[in-house]
Amino acid sequence: MTDATDNTDAPVAIDDASVSEQRGSGTDATASEGSGTKRPGQARRKRRVGRTIAITASALVLVTAGGVAMLYEHLNGNIKGVPLFGGASGDAGKEKPDAFGRTPINVLVIGSDGRNTAADCKLGGDCGGGGQNADVEMVVHVSADRSNATVMSVPRDTMTNLPACKDPQSGATMSAHRDQINSTLQYGPGCTVAAVHQLTGIPIDHFMMVDFSGVVNMSDAVGGVPVCVDNNVYDPYSHLKLAKGTHTLKGVSALEFVRSRHGFGDGSDLGRTYGQHIYLSSMIRTLKSAGTLTNPGAMYGLADAATKALTVDNGLDSIPKLLGLANDLNKVPSDRITFTTMQNIPDPQDDSRVLVSPAAQNLFDAMANDQSLTTGTGDKSSAAAAATSKATSTPSPSPSSVPDSQIAVAVENGSGVTGRAADLAASLVDKGFSPSTSSGNAPSPASTTTLRYPAGKQAEAQTVARALHLPAAHLKQDSSVSGVTLVIGTDWTTGNAFPAPPSSSPVPADTAAATNNAHAQTADQSKACAQVSTFKTVSVNGVAMSPIQAFSDSPDVPVSAP
Repeated sequence: MTDATDNTDAPVAIDDASVSEQRGSGTDATASEGSGTKRPGQARRKRRVGRTIAITASALVLVTAGGVAMLYEHLNGNIKGVPLFGGASGDAGKEKPDAFGRTPINVLVIGSDGRNTAADCKLGGDCGGGGQNADVEMVVHVSADRSNATVMSVPRDTMTNLPACKDPQSGATMSAHRDQINSTLQYGPGCTVAAVHQLTGIPIDHFMMVDFSGVVNMSDAVGGVPVCVDNNVYDPYSHLKLAKGTHTLKGVSALEFVRSRHGFGDGSDLGRTYGQHIYLSSMIRTLKSAGTLTNPGAMYGLADAATKALTVDNGLDSIPKLLGLANDLNKVPSDRITFTTMQNIPDPQDDSRVLVSPAAQNLFDAMANDQSLTTGTGDKSSAAAAATSKATSTPSPSPSSVPDSQIAVAVENGSGVTGRAADLAASLVDKGFSPSTSSGNAPSPASTTTLRYPAGKQAEAQTVARALHLPAAHLKQDSSVSGVTLVIGTDWTTGNAFPAPPSSSPVPADTAAATNNAHAQTADQSKACAQVSTFKTVSVNGVAMSPIQAFSDSPDVPVSAP
């Protein structure tokens, strides 16, 4: 099933951006500057610009390389910066420093399906088909000590409560409502940041966004990324056609691979995220093993394509700012980069869409609390005690047949702070809960915040608790209330999210639960192949068939790569 937001041929921003870092061949007139005796100041400038180029090309690639100092201003001028947060209220969250004062970094990498230029129209088709959508959303988490990273794909088909937003550039506004998460990009990347933060509770520090033509231009500048497919595949929608085995993808063929929705897995957007992880892992391995970014001339073409292709938040909108992030990313080894896909369940109202699974809370908590999914040797971490985790963590909602927009909450103020109930009631409505949510005073002061619910309303109460980050210990079944009732205590006097205990460390992540059904893999898995779909996900000459059969039935269609 498709609709206006389906856009099956959307690009993959993180893959696209990552492609650009692989260029290791080619020269231009500036290459000669690398010969002869170098003055110390000149060498330092070249190293600085080279490392900056690497991060502008990707939010993940971990590189250090030489560059050309005289191109600094030109590259700096290419970078497009816009505000990070586009929500109507609140912010994108705050990082928690570790015992040494270091903080993690979370970057949201966005793939835009906008067809705003002739080049994008030619590559993507469907020109004039409506506003752009964030058809790829990956949260890249880099630990506070820079020893590990987690990359989590949020399926673009996820249905969720979206926050109210305002695009700072166009002035367009969006009221809070329930919809597919990729639609938020129509109100600017800051709205997508707000939606992903609201969905996951993970702080978002930066974003990077790329479109169709950026994918191709950076892929051409790279020199190719080897990928493996476990069977013959032909996806007539993205135009990807590859024989079983390993192929080196460049330019349009790379775009076809990362856009393929029907070729892999179950033929849904989930299969596409798995293919993207294969692609990114290969790209990281290639860069680390081949030293592809040591040629100053090649670096210029790569840097120029990358900086032209990316739109970033104002925190990354210059070469010096990007350099700082590059230095941090460069420290993470490939065997400690874990790729995951947010756990999800089918939407009972539309089986072509998905909902966030209760199990995803374990993954969200691990990332928000800066807890690694790998050990120092690159193996998966051992799971923490499940009983301890369940007793202290934010509850995961059971699937509820009641949409959030129909859950009304009675908010009662027992905190002694004037206006607290009204503020939290308004916040709940902004998060997509019922406009019938009410506020008032509690019968008596309360020292502890509680969320009370009558029999049969537990799933609805858990949904509300998750939105407020309220731990499970604060939920109580109470026959004296007729609906979900939040009583605010003196332990919660400010903010729209319940505060974590200041004196306690986060419970160790239950990594077995965090990675269960998340299709987790580390970037060093060189033998991994994209699994071609065996379902009838495509159509050739009006006949439904699998991508494997489509390959055999389309001998006249040229392959994407030899």
